[in-house]
Amino acid sequence: MAQPAVQHATYEDLLSVPENLVAEIINGQLYTHPRPAPKHAMAYSSLGYELTGPFGRRKGGPGGWWILDEPELHLGEHVLVPDIAGWRKERMPTLPETAWFELEPDWVCEILSPSTARVDRIEKMPIYAAQGVQYIWLVDPELRTLEAFENRQGQWTMIAALEEDNPVSVPPFDAITFDLSVLWAD
Repeated sequence: MAQPAVQHATYEDLLSVPENLVAEIINGQLYTHPRPAPKHAMAYSSLGYELTGPFGRRKGGPGGWWILDEPELHLGEHVLVPDIAGWRKERMPTLPETAWFELEPDWVCEILSPSTARVDRIEKMPIYAAQGVQYIWLVDPELRTLEAFENRQGQWTMIAALEEDNPVSVPPFDAITFDLSVLWAD
């Protein structure tokens, strides 16, 4: 007996997901998860704050970046929503008129939680690498860690592993230094 064909998720499937959930299409499958818990939200809000001033607004840094929370990325067949993403303005001089981005970011950050860590690491990281994202940071608010990776010929190479209150000066944002502990909800 023949196996039934696997139905790939569509963008219409994604749009039908309740607004209190984050929805993504990864390798043809619809994934959903709740909006971030407070520690998760604190980590990405604080990181966005640390980076947007110097890189997005030229306040104490070089500027030249768009830094955005939860952008919807249309990368090939995939629809991904990283916690934070950044594009160099030299590659994307203006923001698109659409509600999503088709140009891959230069950098993404995933804030890990028990419900998303496996998908972020196993499913999404290879897609980001294959689509040409140059850097990814994985932040774990429970373990109080930041792991940074650089894309080298389609493969992720770890360039930093930091914890607790280590100083952060990591590519592509190594023009500044901030204390990792600003990300933790204490």
